[in-house]
Amino acid sequence: MKVTVCIGSSCHIKGSRQVVEQLQYLISENGLKDKVELSGTFCMGKCQQGVCVTVDDEFHSVSPESTKEFFNSEILPKA
Repeated sequence: MKVTVCIGSSCHIKGSRQVVEQLQYLISENGLKDKVELSGTFCMGKCQQGVCVTVDDEFHSVSPESTKEFFNSEILPKA
């Protein structure tokens, strides 16, 4: 599974660094390092929608506050 987080300027301002750090922690905590590839990219072109994250090319809008819920609903069941 490939999870990509936008680290462009707009998403950075909205908390992409915190999202990445939380996802790194959650992936490690759940023993998914060999199943989930976490990477960063620059602008995905949807700057108005919060921190842009794709899971296997499926778009999601995530915030630092919703990262754990996002992980539990979109990553954990599919890993």
